[in-house]
Amino acid sequence: MSAATAMTTNDRVAIELGEDGVAEVRLTRADKMNALDPEMFNRIIEAGSALQRMKGVRVVVLSGEGRAFCAGLDLSNFSRPPAEDEPGLTERTHGNSNRPQQVAMQWRKLPVPVIAAVHGVCFGGGLQIASGADIRIVHPDTRMAIMEMKWGLVPDMGGYALWRGMVRDDVLRELVYTNREFSGAEAQSLGLATYVDENPRERALAIARTIALKNPHAIRAAKRLHAGMYERDTNAILLEESIEQHAIMRSRNQIEAVMAEMEHRKPNFEDV
Repeated sequence: MSAATAMTTNDRVAIELGEDGVAEVRLTRADKMNALDPEMFNRIIEAGSALQRMKGVRVVVLSGEGRAFCAGLDLSNFSRPPAEDEPGLTERTHGNSNRPQQVAMQWRKLPVPVIAAVHGVCFGGGLQIASGADIRIVHPDTRMAIMEMKWGLVPDMGGYALWRGMVRDDVLRELVYTNREFSGAEAQSLGLATYVDENPRERALAIARTIALKNPHAIRAAKRLHAGMYERDTNAILLEESIEQHAIMRSRNQIEAVMAEMEHRKPNFEDV
């Protein structure tokens, strides 16, 4: 890969792609704690679309600038009348998702792993965005909550789809019904954090750089297999494993992975 590419895709989200294939994505509405208003929804989705098209991306690290990862819904939304051309919530505007759902679901839909580095505040929609990541690194003092019930609403940005297999059913019900706040330190025991770390961004980048040194075709295949684990039956999963492995075995990148290990050197993979 050539020299690092830096770009700001829009005024709410910044993307920087490094030579190692790690794309740092930062929510940049720091003055509003990266709260979600219609413009923020649009810009995050634009960033996700840019990542889908971007060549050389092997891993994504998602974080928020300022005092928060994302404080959830901007409360000004409650007083805003819907625009005349605004799609209804039941309209599937992005494949299987509506626009708010796509803001969180798109991280699962990306073909490469996504690691969320969470600090400060992570409420409501912000927690659902973080839940869309494959891995979550959370500062122990982060304030977190499934907040929607506080406003008389239900989680509706993909949370119920994303929390399957992540949070125990009775625990999830308690968190939703009460909208109680919990810390980043507690999040790990609840299933909402992979690791707790005093410097979540640096820990996330360290993990990302490790992943970026693996066969990118195999990493993408593994993410596809993970995506189907809870929806396919056993027979289908076994077949999908075989299909993915057949496509990878003896490919250039798979051979390079073996040779790099045997020669104790950094691999030189062809990017997808």
